[in-house]
Amino acid sequence: MKNEITGLTMVPHSVRLDRRDSTLEMRSNVACDPIVDHTGVWIEQWAAKTPDQVYIAERAGDGWREVTYAALLEQVKAIASSLAARGLGQETPIVIMSGNSVDHALLSLGAQWAGVPTVPLAEQYSLIPEAHARLVYVLDKVKPAMAFVDDAGRYAEALKRPELADVEIVASATDGAPVAVTSFADLLAGDETVDLDAVHATVGPDTLAKILFTSGSSSDPKGVLTTQRMMCANQAQMASVMPFLKEKAPSITDWLPWNHVFGGSHNAYMMLANGGSLYIDNGKPTKSGFKHTVQNIIDKPGTLSFNVPVGFAMLVHEMETNLELRQAYFRDLDLIFYAGASLPQDVWTRLEEMAIEVRGRLPLMISSWGMTETAPATIMVHEPIGRSGVIGVPLPETVVKLLPDDEMRCEVRVKGPNVMTGYWGDEKKSAEAFDEEGFLITGDAVRFVNNDDPERGLTFDGRVSEDFKLLTGTWVQAGKLRLEALEGLRGLVQDVVICGHDRDQIGLFIFPRPDHVHGDNTSEGAVIDPILQAELEERLREMAHNATGSAKRISRAIILSEPPSVKDHEITDKGSLNVRKIITRRADLLERLYDNEDPALIRV
Repeated sequence: MKNEITGLTMVPHSVRLDRRDSTLEMRSNVACDPIVDHTGVWIEQWAAKTPDQVYIAERAGDGWREVTYAALLEQVKAIASSLAARGLGQETPIVIMSGNSVDHALLSLGAQWAGVPTVPLAEQYSLIPEAHARLVYVLDKVKPAMAFVDDAGRYAEALKRPELADVEIVASATDGAPVAVTSFADLLAGDETVDLDAVHATVGPDTLAKILFTSGSSSDPKGVLTTQRMMCANQAQMASVMPFLKEKAPSITDWLPWNHVFGGSHNAYMMLANGGSLYIDNGKPTKSGFKHTVQNIIDKPGTLSFNVPVGFAMLVHEMETNLELRQAYFRDLDLIFYAGASLPQDVWTRLEEMAIEVRGRLPLMISSWGMTETAPATIMVHEPIGRSGVIGVPLPETVVKLLPDDEMRCEVRVKGPNVMTGYWGDEKKSAEAFDEEGFLITGDAVRFVNNDDPERGLTFDGRVSEDFKLLTGTWVQAGKLRLEALEGLRGLVQDVVICGHDRDQIGLFIFPRPDHVHGDNTSEGAVIDPILQAELEERLREMAHNATGSAKRISRAIILSEPPSVKDHEITDKGSLNVRKIITRRADLLERLYDNEDPALIRV
């Protein structure tokens, strides 16, 4: 039904909560849409219904290279025949070493048409020599038959790796290649000797489509076996509760990397499933990349907007003075979706104010919870809630098992058609990933927004493993305390990390709002800013005054000059902070946090 606030057709939260001996089971009352067998069904559907609609596009000089659904079907089938002619199949994956591009998308979908899994990797693995160990780990693990890069010259050092010596290299641009390469144009030429209908007939719901490697925050990266069923079910689940996706072809201008499930499966296939358009944003929320994002949004504003909180914060800051961007961004906007860390409430509120100013009504503003192992969306908001921090309720056909503690903080375990069966080449970790009832053990924790009304949804409460003990033996619930700190420091910080394992006091790593840092006075990774330090100290003193006990009292903090690094895996596959990696990588700053003489220290 039409929602009065947004004007969009959506299904309100409706859940069932079953209580067992020591656990709860939560599920949706909403029926799930039919689930197609594979991504090829969508391609054929939209090539027939809307052949001239753009599916995928990227910057090309002053304009855009656009591929319509009719062209998509033709090119995907040509690539599939070329792969089949080489004998590629389920046991011969294709490693994709470069980032988002039209050719990357065509190769991935062509491989899926032929039943060949792809392995998209973070481009940093190949472009940064210090990260080559990660590339080598994956190559040794999956033993690919083919590797793709968009520019052979740019990826020359990685292509010279001995692990690729017997692997066919395919490149969109072949100039500067250090080894023999196949032009991507050769794959697009196709192979008419192949009985492609017979090849395609072997592809079904259980066909392996992708191997998506996790970030490896606490161990070696694991290759998640992502089947056609997982990806197709997830789109049906989301469309079931947000029917407006099916009523009008959506469009996005999106930078999120395809080696992560958020950008590469959730967003890219939401467009494909619903006949929409994906314009690849060649920018990102960094100091150097954001100017490209701004221009791309002005040129190709979408109806849906996906981002991480820091991206939305930068967008709001720019739109305060850039009226052209503000008008373009909100003109046709139906949905704002953030993932990972909680969106600061002041950023949420300003987005609402600007939307009302430009369009006269609010977009649906939501978040969700999921993992690489769940394709990813499993718990999602699908009604207006007016506040940040809520991850929602189970999607149709998923079962969420909750294991509550004495304070109703619940460990999350899940089942559903969007959940993986295991990891590539690792029977031991595959078995360890599930409990005795077949639920995926996620290690994440949640709380009910309202213990008496489960339909109000759940809030994310950190990783179970992130809790720690102080030297006194007192347990600190780091996830809950982080949310309290974000609220107490609202407007000044992007995010925080709770520190204090085996220390006598709780400390805080602070990632500041860039627009609140005065000057550029840094000291080996820490910000020394008397104005901001004084503002934070005042807030922290107020929080400490209201704290009940040492497990909730933050007594010291330090402002970090470098934002969370994607390259160094300080952001997880879910877009949230990788606390263990941040604390390990910034061990010197952790020592400074507990040095009472350090000039960067904020002490309460």
